[in-house]
Amino acid sequence: MRRNRRSHCFFSMTLLAFVLSMAFAAHAQTPTAPSTPTASPTPSLEREFLKNVLRDQKAIWTAPFHLHRGDAKWMVPFGIGSMALVTTDRITGDEIAEFDRQVKASRIISYGGSVYGAGAVVATFYLVGRTKNNARAKETGILSAEASIDGFIVSNALKEVSQRGRPLSGRDRSEFFDGGNAFPSGHSIQAWSVATIIANGYHDHRAVQVAAYAAATAVGLSRFTGHQHYLSDVLVGSALGYGIGQYVYHAHHRETSDSGDENEPLKASRWPAIAPQYSHRARQYGVALTWSF
Repeated sequence: MRRNRRSHCFFSMTLLAFVLSMAFAAHAQTPTAPSTPTASPTPSLEREFLKNVLRDQKAIWTAPFHLHRGDAKWMVPFGIGSMALVTTDRITGDEIAEFDRQVKASRIISYGGSVYGAGAVVATFYLVGRTKNNARAKETGILSAEASIDGFIVSNALKEVSQRGRPLSGRDRSEFFDGGNAFPSGHSIQAWSVATIIANGYHDHRAVQVAAYAAATAVGLSRFTGHQHYLSDVLVGSALGYGIGQYVYHAHHRETSDSGDENEPLKASRWPAIAPQYSHRARQYGVALTWSF
């Protein structure tokens, strides 16, 4: 029995180290754009969507083999902290399980990290981008969908491997390789992958960045306070989501979308645009009419 427990502990630590290396290496990788002739038009992100997802999966799962020495300054302390959380998860999980007043609110907040919640955010950005001719919003929607799918694939694959028991699963709670599906937190991966895309896409809007990361943090914590995950599940899931989001954005971001629709040429419009014009010094006043068709 003791030998079996030791082997479980060894494999769980090995799995955790591999997962952490995935998160940090995916973030640290600098994708190189393929050299294509300048004469040929660049395919749209919609057309390349499925191909990009496949490329992402290859990059994510091979990321641990592309670690650099400089990554150790972030990986080592984060890994130590994560392993410390794993060893104390049952204690903290049992403590929070004694309180249930926050469970209902936690479940409501956690909907933001569900497939439906992430899908609603993705659809909103994409549809607004298309209807308003806003390249930035449209790209944010596409890349958020891509990162969300990547996170969904990664989280479910790792859950099948780790098989960790959830906090309310009874005697085998918190144990790895016992048929559970707690590690890592899929909601945290979804929330952080989408939030990272939004924060990168609107890097010049501090309020948007703060709101995106605050929402992702709230979703992650709600999974702990809602008795669905341990703190280590949330932390590792958040790191994976952040790494996936960073990789997807830097791999597939188009420079032309940075300015949104502000610097794009005038689009055809059914109605003319009318704006007042005046010069106080010259005491000249008038009206400017612009009509693009």
